[in-house]
Amino acid sequence: MIPVTKTFLPPQEEYNLFVKRAWDKAWLTNRGELTIELEDKLKKHLEVSNLIITNNGTIPIQIALKLFGKGGEIITTPFSYVATSAAIVWENCTPVFVDIHPDYLTIDETKIEAAITPKTTAILATHVFGNPCHVIEIEKIAKKHNLKVIYDAAHSFGVKYNNQSVFTFGDVSTCSFHATKLFHTGEGGAIFCDDKETFHQLYYSHNFGHDGPLAFHGLGINAKISELQSAMGLAVFPYMDHIIAERKNVVDFYNENLNFETVQSLKIRENTEWNYSYYPVIFSSEAVLLKVQDALAAENIFPRRYFYPSLNTIEYTKGDAMPISESVASRILCLPLYVGIAETDLEKIVQIINKQTL
Repeated sequence: MIPVTKTFLPPQEEYNLFVKRAWDKAWLTNRGELTIELEDKLKKHLEVSNLIITNNGTIPIQIALKLFGKGGEIITTPFSYVATSAAIVWENCTPVFVDIHPDYLTIDETKIEAAITPKTTAILATHVFGNPCHVIEIEKIAKKHNLKVIYDAAHSFGVKYNNQSVFTFGDVSTCSFHATKLFHTGEGGAIFCDDKETFHQLYYSHNFGHDGPLAFHGLGINAKISELQSAMGLAVFPYMDHIIAERKNVVDFYNENLNFETVQSLKIRENTEWNYSYYPVIFSSEAVLLKVQDALAAENIFPRRYFYPSLNTIEYTKGDAMPISESVASRILCLPLYVGIAETDLEKIVQIINKQTL
């Protein structure tokens, strides 16, 4: 079987060495030495000043919404994983959708201001497939209207925009370290924030609000990562250059061999150092997508309809029509992309797609 992705697994003996350190300390959670070490390595690698590793990639969005949402309206994108919208509703806020750019697939910044009302408290935008939003224009809009900006940067590990980490934009940025992601801790995530006061709030919020063992700064939840997860992160971390290089090779193969007269690829925003996190293609119609998907499945190849459906169409969001997002969501397919995929498999995938889209 050729899946859409495979988890990168470091040599098990290397993972076991990190686990042994936690075992010897008998310290498996509550920010042990492995977690602290991993945070330090990631801060240097990603060139950020502050980060907190968390137990998944969704809870950082929830924490940010708890601080900034205040039960108001959150301007957001309909083209993202369901966690983005679900977090808004879960935190008793209201998602207000703004359609997407047809090439970059990120929220269309030119349509944001028209969606702002007196109830708007924040903008929650997604760097889609690691492709940055128009962060400069969004910042201008947010400042003009006194709004907070949260970025769902789940796919954006290592991405740079204008020569700086994409995690440095917005009031808060989040990332996923899920097993399917570029860098992973099995299950996990991170929250980023440059402002010291806000970071202090985020920090105590991720640990039940604790101020020492007996006092509390305020309301909090349990978002702490375990030492076993951090051990996986430390074992994966040395392989990041290899992972990026291997994925770039796959992306280059698709770029060189797919017929782009019949399919559309993702346009990466100018001045972006991308991370090769996903390879989406957009077909001329949903009917063509389904035909390609069936032909691939017949050869035991399983891409993913990602993101689908457009989030404004989900029952609990009750969003207005978003023509571009709905159209793209019905026609987009993420192709297999992972370390170790054989070139013969890539050739088969490309041949099937090119043949079925003629």
